[in-house]
Amino acid sequence: MHDHTPSPRARIWRWWVSGILLLATMLNYMDRQTLANLSVRISDELALSQEQYGTVETAFGLAFAVGSLSFGILADRLPVRWLYPAVVVAWSAAGIVTAFAEGYAGLLACRIALGFFEAGHWPCALKTTRAVLDRGDRMLGNSLLQSGGAIGAIVTPLVIRWLVGDDTSRGAWRPPFVIIGAVGAAWTIGWLLSIRSSDLTIRPDAADDPEGPVHRDAPAASSPAASLPAASSWTVWREACLANRRFWALVPLVVSINITWHLLRVWLPKFLQQGRGVTEAEQLYFNSLYYVAADIGCIAAGAAGLWLVKRGMPVHRSRLVVLGVCAAMATLTTLAGQLPRGPALAATLLVVGAASMGLFPCYYSLAQEVSPRHIGRSTGLLAAFGWLLSSPLQKSFGRLVDRTGSFDTGIALAGWAPAVAVIVLLAVWPGERSGARTDANRG
Repeated sequence: MHDHTPSPRARIWRWWVSGILLLATMLNYMDRQTLANLSVRISDELALSQEQYGTVETAFGLAFAVGSLSFGILADRLPVRWLYPAVVVAWSAAGIVTAFAEGYAGLLACRIALGFFEAGHWPCALKTTRAVLDRGDRMLGNSLLQSGGAIGAIVTPLVIRWLVGDDTSRGAWRPPFVIIGAVGAAWTIGWLLSIRSSDLTIRPDAADDPEGPVHRDAPAASSPAASLPAASSWTVWREACLANRRFWALVPLVVSINITWHLLRVWLPKFLQQGRGVTEAEQLYFNSLYYVAADIGCIAAGAAGLWLVKRGMPVHRSRLVVLGVCAAMATLTTLAGQLPRGPALAATLLVVGAASMGLFPCYYSLAQEVSPRHIGRSTGLLAAFGWLLSSPLQKSFGRLVDRTGSFDTGIALAGWAPAVAVIVLLAVWPGERSGARTDANRG
C-alpha cells in the first residue's frame, strides 16, 4: 500500500502552502512575544510583581487551552479555508488592544483574549499540512510550520528595538503592540488567494484505516462518507481520543514540550536582565539570536527525520530518534542555571533553544496520526492538555523568583520534562509493525 498523493496540485504549490503556514506561525509568535520582550519595562510601569507577571502568562496559557479545544472542534466542523483567517484577524485585534491596557486587570484581559484566539492557528494549520503533504514529507513540513515561531521571535526583538530604542518614557512600550498586531490582516489575503476548499481533502495514509477521504471544506455531498450515518459525538471523542492509545501516549509529550519551551519563552528576558545583569538592548539582540538557534534546530530536526527515512529507517522510528536527541539536549538547562553571564551561558542557551524547538515537528507529525479522520479534535484536545497542565507553572515560577530572588533554580529544572515524556512514549507507542495494518485506535 502506498501513501496517498494529497492533492492534484503541483508539488511546488504544496511547499508554497507550507510557507504561508510558516508566516502564520510567525505572526502568532510576534503577537505573543511582544509582551515577553518588554516584560521588565511593562512590569515596572504597571507595578507588577513577578508572581503577577506569571499569572498573566498563566491566564494566557489557560485561555490557549480552552481555545485549543474549542477551535479543534470547530476545525472538524467548519471550513478551515474560512475559519483560519478569522482566527488570525481575531488574535491580531487582541494584540492591538493590549497597547491600551492601563493596569494589571486590563493586561490580564487582553492576554486571555490573545491566548484564546491564537489557539485556533494550530488545529487549522495541522489539518492543512495533513491534507496537502505526503506522510514522509510532513515532518519537514511541520518543521517549516513551527519554525515560523522562531522567525517571529527573531524579528520581534529587532522590531521592538527599532520602535522603542532607548526611549524610557512612560508608554513607550505601547506602539509595538499596535504595529505588530496590524500585520495579521495582510496574511488573510495570501491565504484566500492560495487555497481552494477542494485542496483540504484528507485522504488515508498506508498507516491509517483506509476508510476513504475526509473532507470538511467541500459540500457534504462531495464526501464519499456523506451517505453514511453520522457517528455520535461521544463515539467520535472516544475513537479519536479517549479510547485511543496513541492519544494518551502523546499527552505527557505535549505537556512536557510546553513546559520547557514556554517557561524559557516567558522568563528568558527577565533571567538575562534581572538575573544576569544584561541591558535591555543586549537582551533583545540575544533573544533574536536565541530564536535563530531555535529555528535552525527546528529545521534541522525535520531535515534529520527526512534524511533518516531516505536512508531506509521507518518513518515512526526516525521521529523517535530525533525526539530523543532533542530531549537529551534540552536538559542542558541545568548547566545554564549555574553559569554566570558570559559566552558559555550564551552558547548553552543557544543549544537549549535549538533542542526545545526541535521537539515540536516530531510531536506534530505523531499527533497527525492519532486520529486522521478527526485531526481537529485530537490535536485540539492534546493542545488543551498541554497548555492546561503546563501553564500554572508560570505563576509558580514567578512565586519562586519572588521568594528566592533568583531565576536559577527554575531555569535549571525547565529542560528535564521532555526526557521523561520520551521514555513514556517509547513504552506506549514504540513503533509500527512492518507490513501490518496499524490502525490509529490500536496504537
